[in-house]
Amino acid sequence: MTTTALIDLSSLPLPDALEVLDFETIYAARKAAMVSLWPEDERAEIAATLELESEPLARLLQENSYRELVWRQRVNDAVRAVMLAFAKGNDLEQRAALFSLKRLTVTPGDPANNIEAVLESDDSLRERIQLAPQGFSVAGPAAAYVTKARAVDGRIIDAQSSRPRPGDILVTLLSSEGDGTASRQLCDAVADALSAEDQRPLNDTVFVESAEIVPYRIHAKGYTRTAVGADVLIEQARKNAQAYADKVHRIGVGVAESAIKGVCQAAGLSKTELIEPVGDIAIGRTQASYCVEVVVEYGGIYE
Repeated sequence: MTTTALIDLSSLPLPDALEVLDFETIYAARKAAMVSLWPEDERAEIAATLELESEPLARLLQENSYRELVWRQRVNDAVRAVMLAFAKGNDLEQRAALFSLKRLTVTPGDPANNIEAVLESDDSLRERIQLAPQGFSVAGPAAAYVTKARAVDGRIIDAQSSRPRPGDILVTLLSSEGDGTASRQLCDAVADALSAEDQRPLNDTVFVESAEIVPYRIHAKGYTRTAVGADVLIEQARKNAQAYADKVHRIGVGVAESAIKGVCQAAGLSKTELIEPVGDIAIGRTQASYCVEVVVEYGGIYE
């Protein structure tokens, strides 16, 4: 979570330009259009013929309808490619270029040993695009420091800025490495970038520190209405809990007991008992949680 609250792109309504596609709907429309081309006294016979899927004319319409479905899906994909909420890969990098942003390298590759570079994720780049306008200001708003800090190194997955004392700016970093602790080297690199006179107001002194990591463990017991497929539901609950832990692994974001239960229930469990953590975990403005382990065990039948 950053200093400036970003719009949750997933909460936005789907664009009107996106069509809900259905093969049967397209096929029915194509059949109706075909029937309308015949003389009125022959239409009933043609309509009956098209109801027989073995008829060559019906098969031809099915093939054409499928091609139309594919084409209209391609249009949907093209619409998504130019929208921040949906763009991925190279399409997202094209959106980033509008703000003079490039995808960062997390870990350099080694071509000699056939090791590919690890690049910044789409989610991270998308978030930096949302933050980019905050960095345009020269007055030193809190979000501007966050934007510039995130641009220094691909290992920085979150940053937060605060003013502990008049004239002092504290920038807190969260790293993608290990439990999230930012190395001294990484902090120094950000400090050097933010301390340049063309990056900050002259009366600001910038300090950069790693977030204080608050470790915790998720241990839950899940129940199902039947034993059939219970292992699948338990594994899905574990994945959901891990996804939640990853989501709240941010500076200043607390861990909610009810949210953990909720994501486990969403997997299809009939009941969830949360053993750890006991209650909510409050996280300060310079702290970040880190889940060291997620365990969801099977508790049996609960109807």
